[in-house]
Amino acid sequence: MKVVTRFAPSPTGFLHVGGARTALFNLLYARHCGGSFHLRIEDTDPLRSKAASIDAILAGLNWLNILWNGDIIFQSKRYNRHIEVAYDLLKRGAAYYCYCTMQELEEMRVAAKNAGRPIGYDGRWRDRDPREAPQGVRPTIRLRVQREGETILDDLVQGRVTVMNKQLDDMILLRADATPTYMLSVVVDDHDMGVTHVIRGDDHLMNAFRQAQIYQAMGWERPLFAHIPLIHGPDGTKLSKRHGVLGVETYRKMGFLPEAVCNYLTRLGWSHGDMEIFTTEQAVTWFDVRDVGRSAARFDIAKLTAINAHYLRRKDDSHLMRLALPHIESLIGMSVERVGRCRLEAAMPSLKLRARTISELAKAALFYVQPRPIPLDEKACQQLASVGRAILTILAEHLAGSVRVWEAQSLEDEIRQLAIEQNLTLGALARPLRAALTGAVVSPPIFEVAQILGREESLARLYDVLA
Repeated sequence: MKVVTRFAPSPTGFLHVGGARTALFNLLYARHCGGSFHLRIEDTDPLRSKAASIDAILAGLNWLNILWNGDIIFQSKRYNRHIEVAYDLLKRGAAYYCYCTMQELEEMRVAAKNAGRPIGYDGRWRDRDPREAPQGVRPTIRLRVQREGETILDDLVQGRVTVMNKQLDDMILLRADATPTYMLSVVVDDHDMGVTHVIRGDDHLMNAFRQAQIYQAMGWERPLFAHIPLIHGPDGTKLSKRHGVLGVETYRKMGFLPEAVCNYLTRLGWSHGDMEIFTTEQAVTWFDVRDVGRSAARFDIAKLTAINAHYLRRKDDSHLMRLALPHIESLIGMSVERVGRCRLEAAMPSLKLRARTISELAKAALFYVQPRPIPLDEKACQQLASVGRAILTILAEHLAGSVRVWEAQSLEDEIRQLAIEQNLTLGALARPLRAALTGAVVSPPIFEVAQILGREESLARLYDVLA
């Protein structure tokens, strides 16, 4: 059997991290089995489905390199097929017309609630003659769910789960306005797409029992189900807005790398021994949906950040510079010219060792490209407020007159010798030099910074402060 999986988001907002993990698990399992992975947009609700949301979902999947086989399937374009199946079920006697009014349905809900019964349809039109239908009421089409026995689901993650059929009510397949419901559409589409494995959140577990009734009524083979636990926040509750960022796109803007996000999401609920860091290719080799745990995984932004730092340190410097450049230009409000780009690329080996995200790296790299006079932060100003300016005068004179080779080691040797001559420590000279050249009291090695800035720019920054 060729394995076919799918990711089927509703376009009502951004790509949630939970949705991204579901898509990732579907992709990994399909690739692991040599099968195919498809994307279906479930846009059957015209009031909630937004074109911008579709764009956001596609952008998020593409950024994470979660790429699907074939064309995107839009559920809304398959209405006629869904309706056809609803009438087919009607002909088979597996469905029936229901003429309940909205008022009757509301009364039914209230009565069930007051009696402490599950809220659901009571089946009053299940065996009733349609000739008794009230005038002017447009009917819905409901599934004639089996009342006897039980439905068994051998879930690849949850194990064997059983529901008594009497717990399932006769769900609507076709609304009064002739639009198909989610329950019908998803079954028809999964069947027609040849989906063999439905991998989705465990909040859909009860839906599987209802959908199984449609498969049985149509004589179709049921796919295998794998209901994965939802992602929880640090407090153990379902991940929500109060836990912080939920959208994949925002993590991109925050400076996370897609391979780090994929690595982290794959580890949420699944593991391969003690491996924390692995490539997508390795994950494809190892991943089996049967190995996903039944317990909810907790989203830990600190862990994601640490994994991101690992990937960032191993990133090609030129590529990293291209990723950081838009962040840097946004911060300074102008384009970075060729000289600034050369500085950034030269500085990348050192900058990436100290940053955890592209955003952090961009902020740390700002002083390399800011126009003069560069701004000094509060601690840098304090460093230069008293004796620092006097030391800068000595440094400027010495660097301008005595230093012939403007390289990090030569600069350090010269300043170390100057410190001995002035009866000072190396730090006493290096600290105000750092403040003047970078505008801060923390930076990459200061003599490396001076080399990358070059003689002219470094001396000009010293003179700016002294002026």
